[in-house]
Amino acid sequence: MAFPPSRTLQTRRCCISDRKVKQDSYGKTISHPTVKVVSFEDAKASTTSIVPVYRLIKGLTNELVRHCIRAALDCVGFIEDPLPQGLRKRFGLIAIQKAIAHIHFPPDSNTLESARHRLVFDEFFYLQLRLLQHRYTLQQQQGYSLNSTGKLLSRFYKNLPFTLTKAQQRVIDEILSDMSKPTPMNRLVQGDVGAGKTVIAAVAILAAIQSGYQTAVMAPTEVLASQHYRKLSEWFEPLGLSVTLLTGSTTAKSRQEIAKGLNLGLLPLLIGTHALIQNTVSFKKLGLVAIDEQHRFGVQQRLKLQQKGLSPHILTMTATPIPRTLALTLHGDLDISLLDELPPGRQPIQTQLFTSRTRHKAYEKIRQQIQLGYQAYIILPLVEESQKLDLKAAIEEHRYLSENVFPNVNIGLLHGRMSSAEKETEIANFIAHKTQILVSTTVVEVGVDVPNATIMLIEHAERFGLSQLHQLRGRVGRSTAQSYCLLVSDSKSSNSRERLKVMETSQDGFFLAEIDLRLRGPGQVLGTQQAGLPELVKADLINDQAILEQARKAAQLVIAKDPTLQRWPKLSQELFRRQPVNKLDAEAPLN
Repeated sequence: MAFPPSRTLQTRRCCISDRKVKQDSYGKTISHPTVKVVSFEDAKASTTSIVPVYRLIKGLTNELVRHCIRAALDCVGFIEDPLPQGLRKRFGLIAIQKAIAHIHFPPDSNTLESARHRLVFDEFFYLQLRLLQHRYTLQQQQGYSLNSTGKLLSRFYKNLPFTLTKAQQRVIDEILSDMSKPTPMNRLVQGDVGAGKTVIAAVAILAAIQSGYQTAVMAPTEVLASQHYRKLSEWFEPLGLSVTLLTGSTTAKSRQEIAKGLNLGLLPLLIGTHALIQNTVSFKKLGLVAIDEQHRFGVQQRLKLQQKGLSPHILTMTATPIPRTLALTLHGDLDISLLDELPPGRQPIQTQLFTSRTRHKAYEKIRQQIQLGYQAYIILPLVEESQKLDLKAAIEEHRYLSENVFPNVNIGLLHGRMSSAEKETEIANFIAHKTQILVSTTVVEVGVDVPNATIMLIEHAERFGLSQLHQLRGRVGRSTAQSYCLLVSDSKSSNSRERLKVMETSQDGFFLAEIDLRLRGPGQVLGTQQAGLPELVKADLINDQAILEQARKAAQLVIAKDPTLQRWPKLSQELFRRQPVNKLDAEAPLN
């Protein structure tokens, strides 16, 4: 944007810069600004004009790019607007030709905003259109109508040592209603940490098994897969059902036996990691696929498991609350159920921020909890010390705590580089109360359920996002006992301190995820730069939520009238150009 004229306008000069203003020891400066000599009249006009600034490569200047863009805009009139006129009028959208022209050279800020609104709308609209087409395609497929009542489910409910919450019962009803239909279910269950998603998955699994189908549960880590195996075995073995575990550490002989049992239909439930999607794993009659922490898998990995059955019901779960804008962008083709209630008796986890100077007070709180018979986690971001990063490491910290801080306490060690057998041993010792403190990396973020653990200390808390801190914090507070989360950070960043202060005041995972989305971006909120996250050029998931809702409503109207888009050939061509249907998409809907 043109700089307003200065007091030196008599010199007939006006500064127009493409550079960023930076703060340094000299104050606010602009490195190598572009200065153009203009007439007094031009300088006066420049105060109301908007000048585009482009990302450049070596050898290009903004002036040259602007010149080329102006020349190219002579052809913008030949572009045909693919959006139906009625749709544009209903949602107050300008024509695409004007939007393209004015996003580069708008006469004023209002025109610029209208141009950007149209282009952002288009990005969201075609994405939602493709997702809703996937959903429509799924609903046309022939699936399995499963029995939502039966002896297995009745006995399971009777044996449960606790009463289901209203939220759990509501979500179970939604799932069983889906599974009773002849079309495949495609549902995502979002629940805060400790909300009880596993029992919901168990009900869906039993509904499939009692209807004569096999089931599969896939988890992203061996720790989480093993946790599901232990819990579901505890519930299912009294019902006479066998539960099988398949991970990367399963022996070759066991793999052969599992493969044979699956092919013969003798194994009703297979739980595992990525090992489930190997070509050697083949089911006789797969009726339900459950995927936990689904955002940790790529799109192709999820689809490969689904394709091991003929249109099986799909249940995906996550304990990472996803803000609505991100959920609509990633999972616009899914039905979403929210678990918004914790089991009765749970107390809010008291969260407190410490520094290195006050860490001894945190250790004292841990010592008090151990004396009361409870257990503790101490979480560190690294396995071994790093010369590049001044961070505590799990192995060194385990040694230091054992020798200097808690010499009379049994302390376990858990990290990602350990073998599966070593991890299982450490977790088993902690569950059995053979160790009172477990020093660990974030490998315990999901899949470790020890109700007797009531306190967690997280070193270098500023290194984690709010969603991840909330996930870690969820390893405690899993009983009626008061639990604590102690965050240690010496960060001088005011932004980091403010983020951690939010952890002290909020227990709401969805609120924390929303804050995380604004501070760290969508890829980081999900824990990884996940495959399947769409690339958006102009749209902003944080600030364009209203446009996303508008675009989804428009896409719903279009799909309701003609899901094949045959009555709008230009729209169909533009959709294919922006969101091409490849072989993977044709085989199964984007999940």
